[in-house]
Order: sequence, then C-alpha cells, then structure tokens
Amino acid sequence: MDLTVLWIILGVIAFFAIIFIAWYISTVNSFRTMIVKIDESESSIDIALTKRYDLLTKMVSATKGYMKHESETLAKVIEMRQPARNASISEKQDFANQLSQGLSQLNVVVEQYPDLKASANFAKLQSATVEVEENLQAARRVYNSNVSIYNQKLVVFPSSLVAGWKNFTKRDFFEAEAVKRQDVDFNFWFSWIIK
Repeated sequence: MDLTVLWIILGVIAFFAIIFIAWYISTVNSFRTMIVKIDESESSIDIALTKRYDLLTKMVSATKGYMKHESETLAKVIEMRQPARNASISEKQDFANQLSQGLSQLNVVVEQYPDLKASANFAKLQSATVEVEENLQAARRVYNSNVSIYNQKLVVFPSSLVAGWKNFTKRDFFEAEAVKRQDVDFNFWFSWIIK
C-alpha cells in the first residue's frame, strides 16, 4: 500500500505540474500575441502619420504659388522629418504634434488667400485631410485598446507573475495631441463647401 500511495502522490504532483506548465506556456503566448497586435496597430499609426505628412506636403506645394512671402511657415512644414519605423511611441506622438501644428499654421495662412481656398485642387486636399484624420483616430483607438488590454494583463494576478518572470513591460498609450484637446475652428474646414 505504501507504494500505491507514493504513486498516487507522484501522479497528483505530475498532474499539477502539467497544468502549471500548460498555464505558463499559454500565458506567455498570450502576452506575445498581444505584443504582436500592439506592433501591428502601431504600424497602422505609422501609415496614418505617413499619409498625413504626405498630404501636408501636398498642401504646402499647392499653396506655394499663392504665398511667396509666407516662406517661413512653408519652410517649417517642409523641414519636418518622419520618425523611423522603430522610433518610440512618444517620438511618434511628437511627430503627430508637429504635424498638427504645421497644419494649423498652414490653415491660418490659407485663410488669408480666398483664391487658394476656392481652388478645386486645394478643396480636394482639404477633404482628403478629413479622411486622413479619421484614419489616424481609428488607428490610435485600436492601438490604445490593445495597449490597455496588455497593460491590464500585466498587473492582474496570476499573469502578473509571468510578466515579471519574462520581463514584459508596460506600453505607453498614443495620446491625443494638446492641439487636438483644444476647441476646433470648423469655419476654415467647411468654408469652402458653403461657397
């Protein structure tokens, strides 16, 4: 009987060891899957920022003929450089903030030129701006949602144990720019529709 009891105890220990190993592997894989989702959604932000930068560059090009004496504003916009794909999320946020400021400066300058606002080419660029902004907002929402789920799992027991053992670290959110938190003047954006 002593041998039977020993086999039962070893069987129970082996059973719990297998359950623990399966849980550990599942939790590690879950973290890795979330990291892949975060990286994919960060890539979507990169794409949206690239489109936004390209559109802003096209808007600057469209305005050059009208605003020869506004070269300082145009030069600031052109000098912006896109962050590398492997840049941190805070560097990408800074770039998004620069783009917003550049777009705001460009909008202020464009307000002074009614002929430019009335041009069909510039009107198309303005409507494309709305779509690009919506795409960026959607990418930001998906990214922040994935980061939220990941960060929650980092702190919830028992997955927090695995996170500590495997050195998984908290990810930063892609926050709205300070410019976006202010009230928006829609008069510029839609004035060309009314005319």
